[in-house]
Amino acid sequence: MHSLPKLFLAALSFTILADGSHHWYSHHYPTAAHRQLIGKTYMIQDLYQGEDFFKDVPPIYFQLVDWIFAIGPDPTGGNVIYQGQSDAQSKRLAYVDDCDNSFILAVDSTSTVAAGGQRASVRITSQKSYNGGLFIFDASYMPVGCSTWPSFWTVGPHWPMAGEIDIVEGVNNQVTNQMTLHTGTNQTCTNEITNSTHQFSGKIVATNCFSTTHADSGCSIEDTDTSSFAYGFNNAEGGVFALLWDNSAGMSIWHFARANIPADLIAQTPRPSTWGIPAGFWSSQTCDITTNFYEHQMVIDTTICGDWAGGRIYAQSGCPGTCSDMVANATNYVDAKWVINYVAVYQ
Repeated sequence: MHSLPKLFLAALSFTILADGSHHWYSHHYPTAAHRQLIGKTYMIQDLYQGEDFFKDVPPIYFQLVDWIFAIGPDPTGGNVIYQGQSDAQSKRLAYVDDCDNSFILAVDSTSTVAAGGQRASVRITSQKSYNGGLFIFDASYMPVGCSTWPSFWTVGPHWPMAGEIDIVEGVNNQVTNQMTLHTGTNQTCTNEITNSTHQFSGKIVATNCFSTTHADSGCSIEDTDTSSFAYGFNNAEGGVFALLWDNSAGMSIWHFARANIPADLIAQTPRPSTWGIPAGFWSSQTCDITTNFYEHQMVIDTTICGDWAGGRIYAQSGCPGTCSDMVANATNYVDAKWVINYVAVYQ
């Protein structure tokens, strides 16, 4: 996602505001790759709405499902058990709202589960994979509550070798969205600032994208808009997240609150160069995009506790008790649901 400035400035405007380990950067010096994208209109390739997330299950011969429901434990150590499509539908954890055709993915909020146990949830993955494009995620509501860890992301095969892009992610009482790249090759990928880095509005959290099983923080940028995550997002009637993955320019991510969604995006003729600065940007000048990111599938899920939301982070979040104890509180998950209007991919 980028907002590509239309003026090529002769000088770089560079501002750093220290905030612990975070910094906010303003850059006005677009790369040659960015200038090539100015004015480009993207054409829709895939659109998923309502029943599209359930299409053709069980699959018709020679016809693949559009989205796959994961079954079993969470690979990130969360206190959930992911449900297959039939179970998710029968438990009302995955369904289409007949009133507005939105697609709901929820965490079980009625069952009795022991502290530290596993609560039913849903994780879905697109059957189709991509090597770039403009990815749009429109939701009117996202999961909230202590211990929750909702995310919309893309990932390639043999993690982390083909990379991961976290477009929407956060835990517990986090108030703004955190966007992250993960890589696993020895080809450089950082979000360090250079004279050719494009402008973005977020705060850098970490600069090294290289990730392993035991050190997987990646290179993150934190949005500064409180309507980008959790209660602030829901109070704004949701909104849109957009990832523009361009191998020649880099990765850009925007968030638009419901009232600020660009008219061209609503009309399905998006022109990212007119959208203003993105919340996050990772330049191809400091990251080998093509080598580190390929064959990505989209993923939507909600887990509980786990490698990030639990443990030390939970204790620092202002949430009561322990994450393990929270799992047993069914009422905590009444609002732990996605209400998704559509997912689209443009090329």
